[in-house]
Amino acid sequence: MRSTRDVVSTGVSPGNDAGKFSDPPLLVLASLAGGPKHGHAMVEDIQGICGMRLGPGTLYGAIGRLEQQGWIEPLEAEERRQPYRITASGRLVLRARLTAMQQVAATGLGRLETL
Repeated sequence: MRSTRDVVSTGVSPGNDAGKFSDPPLLVLASLAGGPKHGHAMVEDIQGICGMRLGPGTLYGAIGRLEQQGWIEPLEAEERRQPYRITASGRLVLRARLTAMQQVAATGLGRLETL
């Protein structure tokens, strides 16, 4: 399994997870922003996005919470696969969360430059 440490060298020791951050619902929303997907396709897409592989319990727990919030919705099943898509309110939530993260990242990186 690949972690974010394999993508960017953080200088963090191998046993330390300080370079690894995750928010499964946010990752699912980001994946579905690229178009409808079923669970396995989301897992593969998320791994490509950030190098993390979500387990089935984590993935389907996030899907359930997002569906309850109305931020994603199921589509017609394709054989045994259940695809989902992001809703309009899910897109608004994703944009707001990513914008806030962008501000935190810009502030943090700027502050690191002054050290």
